[in-house]
Amino acid sequence: MTDEVLRLETVTFRRNGREILHGIDLVVHRGEHWALLGPNGAGKSTILGFCGAKEHPTSGTVDVLGRRLGRVDMQELRQHIGHVNPRHPIRMPLSPMDVALTGFTGTIDQAIHWRPTAAEQERASTLIGMVGLGANPDIIWPTMSQGERGRSLIARALAPDPALLLLDEPTTGLDVAAREQLLDTIDVLFRTGPDLASVLVTHHLEELPESTTHAMVIADGRVVAAGPATETITSEIISEAFRHPIDVAHDDGRWGARTRRRAIV
Repeated sequence: MTDEVLRLETVTFRRNGREILHGIDLVVHRGEHWALLGPNGAGKSTILGFCGAKEHPTSGTVDVLGRRLGRVDMQELRQHIGHVNPRHPIRMPLSPMDVALTGFTGTIDQAIHWRPTAAEQERASTLIGMVGLGANPDIIWPTMSQGERGRSLIARALAPDPALLLLDEPTTGLDVAAREQLLDTIDVLFRTGPDLASVLVTHHLEELPESTTHAMVIADGRVVAAGPATETITSEIISEAFRHPIDVAHDDGRWGARTRRRAIV
């Protein structure tokens, strides 16, 4: 039995007649936590769309959880993928429990005429406690902080026990304290679920959790480098991708970046 969760081979993608991805290769195994890094417009979100079975490539192949896009029911496949998007457009006054339960139905708001089983209720409750919202069960979406919303969405993504978790800039809009709380939550989840694989998209190195194991750096729709995180997230590679001299620091499991200082003559 293979432990591959995701495989992209020679993937290209064209939109409105313009090729925006050029020969992307990516293989993710169980228990690996990948960061997808690059400047705005590099193609990160498009790649995540393939990972989430939301887009078909123009050419090349995409295998998600052992099933090839184009030969599988995309809607059914998405039921096995957790997706955390901070721009999730909830409209109803849902509690954290309500948000988590929508993970079972795959709907944005509560599904009409659907009632969770006792096991689904128990799992949602466990997840709400795991992401640190068990002490605030009565808060509702319109009045939640961005951090509370982000943690609710993580519980939602994990509700159906997915094999693959996708995080699309999960710390967007968070202040420093809320960002750190969310990253701590992600690290705990990965430690307690050793077989779960993940892909996280960001263009800020300080938004990478300590549990990041691998990284792909892209620019202009092409792979600049891919591999173990400590070998890929380097000053040279990040500077090349962002076309700016950047010093990358890696300290106590976390990354940071700043403009390289110029020597004063």
